[in-house]
Amino acid sequence: MAKYTRESIIRMAMEENVKFIRLQFTDILGTIKNVEIPVSQLNKALSNKMMFDGSSIEGFVRIEESDMYLYPDLDTWVVFPWTAEKGKVARLICDIYNAEGIPFAGDPRNNLKRVLKEMEEWGFTHFNLGPEPEFFLFRLSETGEPTLELNDHGGYFDLAPTDLGENCRRDIVLELEEMGFEVEASHHEVAPGQHEIDFKYADAITACDNIQTFKLVVKTIARKHGLHATFMPKPLFGVSGSGMHCNLSLFAGETNAFYNESGKDGLSDDAFHFLAGIIRHAPYFTAVTNPTVNSYKRLVPGYEAPCYVAWSSRNRSPLVRIPTSRGLSTRIEVRSVDPTANPYLAMAVLLEAGLDGIKNKLIPSSPVNRNIYTMSKEERLAEGIIDLPSTLGLALENLKIDEVIARALGDHILKHFIEAKEVEWNMFRIQVHPWEREQYLKMY
Repeated sequence: MAKYTRESIIRMAMEENVKFIRLQFTDILGTIKNVEIPVSQLNKALSNKMMFDGSSIEGFVRIEESDMYLYPDLDTWVVFPWTAEKGKVARLICDIYNAEGIPFAGDPRNNLKRVLKEMEEWGFTHFNLGPEPEFFLFRLSETGEPTLELNDHGGYFDLAPTDLGENCRRDIVLELEEMGFEVEASHHEVAPGQHEIDFKYADAITACDNIQTFKLVVKTIARKHGLHATFMPKPLFGVSGSGMHCNLSLFAGETNAFYNESGKDGLSDDAFHFLAGIIRHAPYFTAVTNPTVNSYKRLVPGYEAPCYVAWSSRNRSPLVRIPTSRGLSTRIEVRSVDPTANPYLAMAVLLEAGLDGIKNKLIPSSPVNRNIYTMSKEERLAEGIIDLPSTLGLALENLKIDEVIARALGDHILKHFIEAKEVEWNMFRIQVHPWEREQYLKMY
């Protein structure tokens, strides 16, 4: 059932002294956008009559077809706790529609809803996501610019005083809880200055909304502590990068479709088929789940991030892990995803890949229960283990040839995503980097 109605939102806006509302949406690259309106325009917004210029947004539309409409999802209403006492700011996440009242094909949130409808045709009612986003905290300079000066030198699960980011992390958790998040854990991660906050799983749309909100809260509260929070996958050389492990499960009503008490390892046939689909399409969806040049600096051996396509229930070096929990908690953990991914697009390609495995009854390869990082290339090939793409350029070439992943994105998003990312890759590729000068300027 819906949490909020039009009338309850208008009432809460008055009671909470809300002065402005951010009508929020996400572009193809995963960047949060918003149109801010005064509370006097709230009734108009709730009537789906707020218009904006879609030609100004990355990957949306051409200037001659620029009129787009924001349709607020009433259940995403939230008042930002940190906003000023003189007048608070609230938020509604919106879907994008064109002037004819049709869901816009270039809206990542609408696109995920389309893939979820396909899922329902196969008898499943829910696709749940439990994300584990990681981030770094760096000090701000006197002028408010990010530096590379770490705020602490703690390690995995370290406690203050080593972990000087603890107060900031605690305030982030408090703000999230005030906004309705159920935070399950927060802790220092492996690298100095690196942190993780885990919140309860939800259906895919809600979970993706939560990821976008989480990023906004983390960055906002960090700045109040004189810190800059970054979700860049690999901001520092020689330490672990930031991932966003995604715990996935399919439900049919109240039943976890991945669980079968009498099945092998307590898993259903659908779980193994879904897993096989993820494994088959992993090299092709990586451009979406790891969409930046920097993403591939994380996907290298030796820093806990997966760079080989394999699965296991016993170790954490493969791409996919099956956690030991069973019953309603049975899930598949995809470990390659990083927090620069547009969550709506990432979930669309992961779901489509898994559904392809179910539709075609794919069978996964045998699990790899040894540390893949210590295996030679010959040993990996003998086990059927292939590499993930090593650069954004290679990942984009892979993306172009997989019909299943193309279907997950739709023609509009696929075309504009590839165009934007090829520009990004080429800008990086033609730059002369400091490492090159250090290595070659004197030598040659």
